[in-house]
Amino acid sequence: MRIQKILNNNAIISKDSSYQEIIVMGKGIAYGKKTGDVIDPSRIYKTFVLNHEAQNKMVQMLQKIPIEYLELCELIVSRANNILDKPLSDDIYISLTDHIYMAVQRYKKGLRLKNKLLWEIQHFYAKEYKIAHEALNSIESMFQIHMDEDEAGFIAIHIVTAEHGDKVDDVYELTRLIQDIMNIVKYYFKIELDERSLYYQRFVTHLKFFSYRVLSYKNRKENELLKNDLLEIIKEKYVNPYLCALKIKSFVEQRYEYILDDEEILYLLIHISQVIQFSKEECSK
Repeated sequence: MRIQKILNNNAIISKDSSYQEIIVMGKGIAYGKKTGDVIDPSRIYKTFVLNHEAQNKMVQMLQKIPIEYLELCELIVSRANNILDKPLSDDIYISLTDHIYMAVQRYKKGLRLKNKLLWEIQHFYAKEYKIAHEALNSIESMFQIHMDEDEAGFIAIHIVTAEHGDKVDDVYELTRLIQDIMNIVKYYFKIELDERSLYYQRFVTHLKFFSYRVLSYKNRKENELLKNDLLEIIKEKYVNPYLCALKIKSFVEQRYEYILDDEEILYLLIHISQVIQFSKEECSK
């Protein structure tokens, strides 16, 4: 590969074997070099194949942010890939690197932001939050700045976003919807749910996928709804979980203009029944 353009001492633009434009990173990879020079492969530690818009953002970021921040982001992403056992979108190298850089600048000025969804993030995205909390130790080690757990919540959201290819605002909306549904269940049954239980974790997982459908597929037509005869049988046995599921149905339809079909109501009913039964049994011990 040859240098097409030098961004800074540690980043250049080149072309891969398919003649696709890429960004190549490496400590001192462009030091003392000029356009047209051959790239030393031993200095490469990361390459990015990005769409035009993302590449422009990356170029702007690399021209203002020290490479240490990108190296830190690489460390966090590597940990996340191992723990989550899934690759994250390369877009995280832009969003998370920029976020950490701005956060460090804020903390240097004594400006700290409260994360209003911290509790939800800790409980609904436990693995991502753990990774983010470990990232705070790396930030402190590298920049001698101690950040609080609110910042771990912000970092966790960037990881969740990169998992699913969403925008950060979409993940926040998703988190709010999950919490709103949880509140409907807790207030309907007047009980605190046992968050340590397997049934609770299964319910959270179900709500994540359900909420994705709600937020990505609004204004569903009546003729697109699935019917499920089993619901007619199950609702007679589990009356209160069914009525609670109907409250969720009404809330979602009013707020998001998404009409739930019988199958979605049935799955909500089953999860609600299980998590409530377990929580009641724990309370009675």
